[in-house]
Amino acid sequence: MIVDAHCHILPPSFPDRRQELASRDATFSTILSGSGARIADMDALLLAMDRDGVDRSVVMGMGWSDYQVAVEANDYLIEAVASHAGRLTGFASVNPAWGDDVLEGEVRRCAAAGLRGIGELHPDSQGIDIADHAQMAPMMHMARTLGLPVLLHCSEPVGHEYPGKGRTTPDKVMALVQDFPDNTIICAHWGGGLPFYSLMPEVGSALENVYFDSAASPFLYQPAIYRSVADLVGADRILFASDYPLMRPERPLREVAEQRLSEGERDLILGGNAARLLGL
Repeated sequence: MIVDAHCHILPPSFPDRRQELASRDATFSTILSGSGARIADMDALLLAMDRDGVDRSVVMGMGWSDYQVAVEANDYLIEAVASHAGRLTGFASVNPAWGDDVLEGEVRRCAAAGLRGIGELHPDSQGIDIADHAQMAPMMHMARTLGLPVLLHCSEPVGHEYPGKGRTTPDKVMALVQDFPDNTIICAHWGGGLPFYSLMPEVGSALENVYFDSAASPFLYQPAIYRSVADLVGADRILFASDYPLMRPERPLREVAEQRLSEGERDLILGGNAARLLGL
């Protein structure tokens, strides 16, 4: 089974409402306001999955800052998952900056409707400090209680800039991991390079409940990153991901196939780890 663990689908009306949504939501403005920014709906994703041989995709929003935009996007995810339960698994978009009562209400509503995680968080555009224990505690405690992994956008402290890169660098990610060691945390985009610090004993030991997804990997790293991260933290901590619609799954799938990985490692990365983590 091939699982794409990081895909974005949005309501079909969103492409025609870019100006309105950008004026309301900081994340939309940062990442999706330009006419060339790719937006896809459920039908487009299912077509791409069929074309590229993906069995199941984890679908999510973009870390919305505006509550009403998040609710609209979450409603669409709930509908998509309900209508394609065998192919789609959904994560809810919430913002710890909303306040505890509003946050809890939306997390519990989405979990009751069948969504299985929280994410993707975009701390910079959402106006949150993931290294602030007090700010993050309500969401992280709720996620742990409900058994929901938290997927976090992560940023490389070096390298080229791109829309939405932000400054969620490995030092900040480590602060979150250390503050909430019992939470399952998925670090998108290879954790901004956090696996490379796992050679430090105190970092490696703290990553017990942390996974790293490969979203947008061809735009960030050479394909050898799969072998490197498998050697550093284990193939059982890597989740194959495309970051659709930024790219089709076909390109990163080809990169995985070309790497020096055992059959067992490849099976874990392409779907086994996600299936275990999400109870698929």
